[in-house]
Amino acid sequence: MAEDSGTPITRNKVSDARADAIRSAVRAATSMPTPDRAARLATPDDAEAFHAFLSDPKVYAPIYTLPRPLTVESVRAFIEAHEREREKGVGLMFLNLDATGRIVGYSDFSFWPQWAAGELGGAVHPDMQSKGRGQMGAAMSFGWMFDALGLDLIVETAALDNIRTAKLLDYLGFVRKGEITSTRPDGSTRASLVWEITKEEWAAKHQNSSC
Repeated sequence: MAEDSGTPITRNKVSDARADAIRSAVRAATSMPTPDRAARLATPDDAEAFHAFLSDPKVYAPIYTLPRPLTVESVRAFIEAHEREREKGVGLMFLNLDATGRIVGYSDFSFWPQWAAGELGGAVHPDMQSKGRGQMGAAMSFGWMFDALGLDLIVETAALDNIRTAKLLDYLGFVRKGEITSTRPDGSTRASLVWEITKEEWAAKHQNSSC
């Protein structure tokens, strides 16, 4: 995770004790809530199955953080990088599984403990898109980030033409903050819109909501 990628735009420094508590919560996380209640940390042994999931253009095309070229070895390195980030308390990656153990999605987290902030990326299987599962899963994940990990702020980015994500974030109450240039792992760049939401804003919108 880049320490200064241009996000979050809002940066309110917290105490060292708060930052350390967030790092500890990240290191301790072994699962997260999902619609199927089946998510676990990705391991290098998942590289082949995860690569197969990611190889669908409907999955990988909108996601700038994925390694390129996308190979089994680059996916394994991607997983191993997240394991190192978890040890530092600044990143996590979970695989979402169906009842048969098939990978049907993944969640990629980056954290800035010094600002009590985090970002969620990831994707769901194309068979499960446009069925409300993405919205439900995202809402569950954002709530978990605030409640279980102790964040004050969640920031999200998306390509300018990613209408699906833009509609989702607007619907969930995120506030558009502007535009940044995002850098891919291979050094190439893209223009990205940025959204943010605070813990208080999230609670006000969702405390009486089922999403």
